[in-house]
Amino acid sequence: MQINHTNIPQTETVKYLGIHFDKRLTWKDHVLTKHKQLEQKTREIKWLIGRHSPLLLENKIIIYKTFLKPVWTYGIELWGCASNCNIEIIQRYQSKILRILTNAPRYVTNHTVHSDLRIPSVCEVYQERIAIHRNTIASHPNPLMAPLLHLPTTRHLKRRWTLDGTH
Repeated sequence: MQINHTNIPQTETVKYLGIHFDKRLTWKDHVLTKHKQLEQKTREIKWLIGRHSPLLLENKIIIYKTFLKPVWTYGIELWGCASNCNIEIIQRYQSKILRILTNAPRYVTNHTVHSDLRIPSVCEVYQERIAIHRNTIASHPNPLMAPLLHLPTTRHLKRRWTLDGTH
């Protein structure tokens, strides 16, 4: 592609405002990048939240919510409609870090850890954020926002619609 006789390079992915878009909107690159960032941040603060840390569980959860959760929740209104296998990458990370925080034994299920800590799963966070986003659009004073709440009439891809909120 050229503009004013200058070649414009084409790429498979582009990063815009911290969100990685690929040409088919599968969100795989974004999820994998976020997973790498989470692993890096976890290594940096492992001494603080790890199994041998003297901190109380409440303080470890505050650290998780402050430093790690914002990494994967940023832009979830967009990438939360990714395929289940991509969402599960982040969900596995979240379950792993919660097990580290609580020092939970192997026989305790991830669901039990989540419910005891009252920390929602990735899909639950997505559904909460989509509901807030949908309400914001519905109550927006600009009338051009209202059509965004309706499903598109032509759908060429068999993908979830971002504002659908189902997972």
